Amino acid sequence: MQERKQYLHAEPYAWPHDGSLKPDSTALVVIDMQRDFCEEGGYLSHQGYDISPVRSIIPSIQQLLTAARGAALPIFHTCEGHRPNLATLSTRELFRSRNNPSGLGIGDQGPLGRLLIRGEAGHDIIPELYPLKNEPVVDKPGKGAFANTEFELMLQVKGVKRLIVCGVTTDVCVHTTMREANDRGYECLLVEDCCAASEAKLHEAAVEMIRTEGGIFGCTAKVQDVVSVLENWRK
Repeated sequence: MQERKQYLHAEPYAWPHDGSLKPDSTALVVIDMQRDFCEEGGYLSHQGYDISPVRSIIPSIQQLLTAARGAALPIFHTCEGHRPNLATLSTRELFRSRNNPSGLGIGDQGPLGRLLIRGEAGHDIIPELYPLKNEPVVDKPGKGAFANTEFELMLQVKGVKRLIVCGVTTDVCVHTTMREANDRGYECLLVEDCCAASEAKLHEAAVEMIRTEGGIFGCTAKVQDVVSVLENWRK
């Protein structure tokens, strides 16, 4: 008997392209919802940005995360950060991170500890979206979740072929991860109202870049469309 195809409403095409949507081979990836990016006194606020756009997506990600847990999807979280001795930090990245009005960057002391350093309070994921014990956290020294991490191995072990992606920032770590995943053969879906950037124009441009050329890096969808599918799986 031929298996029924299942899709999710998305742009620029119904996702995934071949209708092979299944809970055991589809994972949710929550990118960098850390205190350093989502709370005052963290890294992003020291860069001179308003963090309200980042905080505004927390309730939507909570809804998405609850639905994914109910559907028993594999769930992964990522955190950007460096070793305390800065052995994973290039001199250019250190210079770049301090090139802002505050003059503070990666490794410098802030109210939440040293900025973007593993083990510091700011490096941790915000309480509202804290991972469960069975949800791996991928510690990454760069923007993408695949470079210099075990993320791809974790996906292979779980048999994951499709990624539902959310988090911050849309134009940097989220986009880099989707590009890396696309080049490795994973089909990606960005939940656009569960992502945010430091500026609205950057978020909008990043979303449009994904959909261009027939979906060059994947597709985009709204949280309610994703949640409705996940809740049907739970039922």
